[in-house]
Amino acid sequence: MIRRIVICLTAACLAPTVMAIDTGKAFEDPAQQERYERIIAEVRCVTCQNQNIKDSNAFIAADLRREIRRLMMEGKSDTEIADFLVTRYGDFVLYRPRATGKTLILWIAPFLLLLVGGFAIVGVVRHRMALPLDEQ
Repeated sequence: MIRRIVICLTAACLAPTVMAIDTGKAFEDPAQQERYERIIAEVRCVTCQNQNIKDSNAFIAADLRREIRRLMMEGKSDTEIADFLVTRYGDFVLYRPRATGKTLILWIAPFLLLLVGGFAIVGVVRHRMALPLDEQ
């Protein structure tokens, strides 16, 4: 009985390390490693969709991490890496999509909605102020 408990506890403690895909450093240079960590934190996993590839255990996320590592070793810039990912997977792959013609409405819509809401509030307040007061 105690043996089973020890085996179960050992398996439970080792499970997170077994599930981890990239446990080691990708680059020896700390600046390159920091750049790599920043890039993979900003790329969305196309399978998980609400998780970045840094934290994802999906196979496609591992492939994307390897691809980003390869592109960095080839000397590609962050913009070139982002262009490669967008060409392959679309704007959705980036957590912060670029301000292009397609995504411009996403960047402008919140400000337009606030502006329309502000005008609506001003109109309601002016209308209410124009109403006569009931003296009782």
